Amino acid sequence: MLQLILGGARSGKSRLAEKLASDSALPVIYIATSQPLDGEMNARVALHRERRPDHWGLIEEPVELARVLRENAAPGRCLLVDCLTLWLTNLLMLEDAERLAFERDQLLETLAVLPGEIIFVSNETGLGVVPLGELTRRYVDEAGWLHQALAERCQRVVLTVAGLPLTLKGTAL
Repeated sequence: MLQLILGGARSGKSRLAEKLASDSALPVIYIATSQPLDGEMNARVALHRERRPDHWGLIEEPVELARVLRENAAPGRCLLVDCLTLWLTNLLMLEDAERLAFERDQLLETLAVLPGEIIFVSNETGLGVVPLGELTRRYVDEAGWLHQALAERCQRVVLTVAGLPLTLKGTAL
């Protein structure tokens, strides 16, 4: 089963995804896409680490998400990817302009053949004011297109607001 959990900053999306992974009763591998490059990001990563059970596996991969999913997806296993918008940011910051399209296409193509349960977490950034600057507008556009493509492929899509899940597609929580 593929699930996409969307929400704004501090909406409860990661906490919900972690609960779903825990409730699956499957072995869980947490795939972290962040690159903690400053103190504030280090604090966010520490918060996530504190919440996760010690018996969960951890893979830190900022760019090659499709490869990591292919290598680790298995029947009877849950993969939790947190988060897609950080992964997207990592790709946008690379000097190789073609890499984003390549990695996104790899991800979307591999979803159909992945066994097990996979939960994606991502920031819904398209609900606010259109940002200033070409890079930030491109980020919002790319995130929106990625979310649409993933939502089409996922069996469940949930928008989380104020810690409350609103099921947009699939079985309600």
